[in-house]
Amino acid sequence: MISPSRGARPSAVTRHDALIILQARMGSSRLPGKVLAPLGDRSLLAQCIERLVAARVGEVLVATTTRPEDEAVVAEADAAGVAVVRGPIDDVLGRFVGALDGWTGPYVIRATADNPFVDFDGPARLLRLLDAGADYAVEEGLPIGAAVEAMRVEVLREAGALASTPYEREHVTPFIRQSADRFAVCGTPAPFELRRPSLRLTVDTRQDLQFVRSLVDQAGDALLPLGQVIALADRSAGWAGVA
Repeated sequence: MISPSRGARPSAVTRHDALIILQARMGSSRLPGKVLAPLGDRSLLAQCIERLVAARVGEVLVATTTRPEDEAVVAEADAAGVAVVRGPIDDVLGRFVGALDGWTGPYVIRATADNPFVDFDGPARLLRLLDAGADYAVEEGLPIGAAVEAMRVEVLREAGALASTPYEREHVTPFIRQSADRFAVCGTPAPFELRRPSLRLTVDTRQDLQFVRSLVDQAGDALLPLGQVIALADRSAGWAGVA
């Protein structure tokens, strides 16, 4: 299993009441196979898993599709020591609901496998909002690709039963976010020092991939907190991270 001890400084309190579902598939339309693209000595998917494990809020589970090409995703997740569930290709919401089978904890965190620099302190901050009564929580103002979403299990199940449009099914949380009359939706500002909404730390294009590779190369073997990743990005020569 991947260890989160490589210089990581995640939240001090370890929790075990959240299921982190990491959606991943090989069939990206703009950059096929990107989830297994190498970043330093690991894949993009392994890097994502490592940072989510470092959040120390619960189990990490990879949710992929039933397509044959995603056997490679299953193998990579197995190598990283995390469980895998497989489900519909386009109905990602259905895939997430299926991933809840057997899970008895109260909370779910959604993450995507194109974000290799997710803030590993973010999940704990969001769970505190759910503890305080929110049904859904997300932080606003983080770099693109650094945020996750948190919600109650019963809220995700309700969205799975009621969401009807292809957009809602593909993107998992729009039905929840657009139903403030039904759910307690909390969009909260990210910590001030981490607010960089123009900085791209996601991988959607080959240019994005080259940029995050340069950051991984600079970080070496250290699992850096997001603030230090932002500092690396600011110092990078020829930085082209503005959206």
